[in-house]
Amino acid sequence: MYAIIETGGKQLKVEEGQEIFVEKLGVEAGETVTFDKVLAVGGEELKVGAPYVDGASVTATVVKEDRAKKVTVIKFKAKKNYKRKQGHRQPYTKLTINKIQA
Repeated sequence: MYAIIETGGKQLKVEEGQEIFVEKLGVEAGETVTFDKVLAVGGEELKVGAPYVDGASVTATVVKEDRAKKVTVIKFKAKKNYKRKQGHRQPYTKLTINKIQA
């Protein structure tokens, strides 16, 4: 059984036991998170919501909150003595999907 959920402005296909990375939720490690914005639930029969499936939810446990590897952004214009270097680390939450309820 799988579900398509919406979180952090993104849509993710999840299955039970899967580990996923989502935008930072601000929840401590070990706590349980429930996603109610379920767009579709599939398995033997596909249920598609308009826009969300009624009564469907996905429960997940927070593994950790961290920041991704650094991404370096460099701006450069030739012959103009213009150089800019900037780094960015995107925060994320790592989750383990426990249960898909349809």
